[in-house]
Amino acid sequence: MNRNPQPHQTAPPTTVSASEDPRAAVRRVLVITLIMNVCVVALKALVGLWTGSLSLLADALHSVTDSANNVLGLVTNQLANPRPDRDHPYGHQKFEAIGALGIAAFLGIACFEILKGAVERLTMGGQPVQITASALWIMLLVLGINIFVAFYERKVGLRLGSKILIADARHTMSDVWITIAVIGGLMGIWQGWQWLDVALAFPVAVLVFKSGWTVLRENLPWLVDEMAIAPEAIHSQVMKVPGVINCHNIASRGLLGRQVFIDMHLIVEPTDVEQAHRVTEEVETRLEQLYGPARITIHIEPSHYQSGEISY
Repeated sequence: MNRNPQPHQTAPPTTVSASEDPRAAVRRVLVITLIMNVCVVALKALVGLWTGSLSLLADALHSVTDSANNVLGLVTNQLANPRPDRDHPYGHQKFEAIGALGIAAFLGIACFEILKGAVERLTMGGQPVQITASALWIMLLVLGINIFVAFYERKVGLRLGSKILIADARHTMSDVWITIAVIGGLMGIWQGWQWLDVALAFPVAVLVFKSGWTVLRENLPWLVDEMAIAPEAIHSQVMKVPGVINCHNIASRGLLGRQVFIDMHLIVEPTDVEQAHRVTEEVETRLEQLYGPARITIHIEPSHYQSGEISY
C-alpha cells in the first residue's frame, strides 16, 4: 500500500507553508545576493588591480564563484520542483543537491587558482604591493556586505529548508574569513611586510578547500540514496501500532525534514483486507508524524509469514 502525504503535509513546521512554493522565495534571495556579490567582485578586483595585491586578486576570484553559484542556484532552483510529475514521480529535489555539488566544484577551481598564483609569485616574483587607507576602507565595506549576505542566506535557507541556499551561505562565509585574512595582510603590507601577501594566499586556499569538502560530504549521501532513518528505529515505532505482528525488509532514503521515502513488509493480525488496511493507515500516520513529510509504501504479507531480517 502506498501513501502520498497531502499538500498541507509537504513542509515541516520550520519551513514555509505549502500554499507558497518555496522556490519563489529561494529565487528572490538568490537574485538579491547575486547583485551584492557582483558589487563585491567589482570592488575587490578594483582594489586588487589598484594595489597589485595577489591575495586580494585571489579573493576577488573566490568571490567570482559566489556570483556564479547564485546563477547556478537560480537555474537548479527552477528545475527543483518538489511536486512529482509523470516523468519524475519521486519529485525533482535532487536537482538542488546537484546544484550544491556544482558549488563544491567551483570551490575546487578557486582553490587551484589561488595556489597557482601564490606559487608563481614565489618563483617568479612581482611588483611590490601598494596599500592606501582608501583601499582598506573599501575592503571593510566589502567585508560588511559579505557578512550580511552569508547570514541572510543561511537564515532564509534554514527557514525554507533549501540546500542550495545553505550551501551558498557556507561558501559566502568562507569568503568572509578570506576577506578578514586579506585585510589583515593588507594592513601588514601597509607597515612594510610585503611577504604577507603571498603567505596569506595559502591559508585562503585551505579555507576554500574545506568549504568545498563540507558541501560535497553533505550532499553525496542524498544523491546516492543513503539510509535516511535507521531501520531499527522504524521497526520500534511500527511495532507499537496495535494489530502489527511484525515488520521487516525496511528501507528508507531521502532527507529528514524535506522528503523521505520508506518501504517495508508488514505482517498484521487482521485477515480481511479492510481491517488490514486500517492497520497500515495507522502505521503510516505514526511514521508521518515522526519523520514526515514522507511517502510510505507497505507490502502486506500473510499472518503466518515470518522473517528475522529487519532491513535489507
